[in-house]
Amino acid sequence: MSGTIPGPDGRPRCRWCAAAPEFFAYHDREWGFPVLDDIRLFEKLCLESFQSGLSWRTILAKRENFRAAFAGFDFRKVALFDETDVAQLMADAGIVRHRGKIEAVVNNARRACDMVETEGSLAAFLWRFEPEENEASPQSRSTSPASEKLSKELRKRGWKFVGPTTVYAFMQAMGLINDHATDCAIRPEVDEARKAMHRPA
Repeated sequence: MSGTIPGPDGRPRCRWCAAAPEFFAYHDREWGFPVLDDIRLFEKLCLESFQSGLSWRTILAKRENFRAAFAGFDFRKVALFDETDVAQLMADAGIVRHRGKIEAVVNNARRACDMVETEGSLAAFLWRFEPEENEASPQSRSTSPASEKLSKELRKRGWKFVGPTTVYAFMQAMGLINDHATDCAIRPEVDEARKAMHRPA
């Protein structure tokens, strides 16, 4: 079976785009393009943790609600959330109301603040786990040696809901690997973006 389907313009796209019409825009403009912004990196780790057990379509549809609920995923602000804030979030029908995951975002925001102090930025830490090359053919796995290492290190530093599958989805989305199908029309664009970026020190 081919790893692609025709996109709206007739060019091939990764087969997972067939699951929902809104996936094409996300796939073409975001998924796999390298990200160095700490807020976006933190947001994605959080959203991937919320996705666990659910579909990405559900999370993508609620993304703006999540951003409003969690102060734009500014981890310095989220780190100040208290039990009153958690209770308000549990009453917010616009997000996924899972206490453990909500509390994990607050915990992870505090850990992110610690990481910026010790590492300089989230990007500087996270991009250290970029593998030298894709560790398998595109979209053929749900974890990797790199995601297992990153997951282990995050958990060692006190992060929660960051298992290797969650972390692998994060690495795919944030461009730490190019996991677009080999014949996907967007794969070369991601390759170029990855070549052009300046890795954080």
